[in-house]
Amino acid sequence: MIKQCPRVIRSEIRAGRFCGATSGLAAGYVQANVAMVSAKYADEFAHFCAQNSRACALLYRAEPGQFLMSGLGKDIDIRSDVPRYLVHREGQAAEEVTDITALWRDDLVTFALGCSFSFEEALIAAGLEVRNIVEGRNVPMYRTDRDCTAVGRFHGKMVVSMRPFNGDATERACEISGRYPLVHGAPVFSGDADALGIDDLGEPDFGDAVRIDNNEIPSFWACGVTAIEALSNANLPFCITHAPGHMLISDRLNAELESVTDIQSLDWR
Repeated sequence: MIKQCPRVIRSEIRAGRFCGATSGLAAGYVQANVAMVSAKYADEFAHFCAQNSRACALLYRAEPGQFLMSGLGKDIDIRSDVPRYLVHREGQAAEEVTDITALWRDDLVTFALGCSFSFEEALIAAGLEVRNIVEGRNVPMYRTDRDCTAVGRFHGKMVVSMRPFNGDATERACEISGRYPLVHGAPVFSGDADALGIDDLGEPDFGDAVRIDNNEIPSFWACGVTAIEALSNANLPFCITHAPGHMLISDRLNAELESVTDIQSLDWR
């Protein structure tokens, strides 16, 4: 499936034949975190994303009730084209589902946020080994002790994704990913995980652990799961997100995002 086009992969997802993590799929195409919140809270959530753009850079915001994401791909139906969703209800554990058509509401506003899977292609093209792709695993993600900038009811700790590289490759990975600020840019930190309040790299909070060799340095990128944490902490009556690592695959090219700092310049409508 890795070499297939986004539309083919989405058709497999929509038909229920694929519900796995999307790292390494559809090389060359933008992947996105997604969040769907009531219009009542949409502006406040958008402000949270703007204040924490390293983790939650906004790529696309739909109109209330809009479920066809024409700016990201003409056939994208946000209700069925994400491999796994989390349905959040105040006071309850999130429910994981693979289709939200029956749950859709006309007041829901969909946000697409940048995802580090979009720069993995550039790392691989430069000859770097992206461990989670090589091992066929979901990328490991960790809660840190770094506070996000709170906005109204939205608050929480930054979540990071981790990829290990040796010394020279670490510098190269920082330089390459730094060209893509709307999909998290360069790592927020490289080195001892204790500096971020992470106790055990073998026990990620989300995703899967990967091998880290003795000569390798873990690098940590701000992660869109930060938005899921903020939404969960807000205790909204109802909202929906993707499940960590299970992204929306768009028809947009990663090359469109290189060196872009303001999504408005791309006119993704």
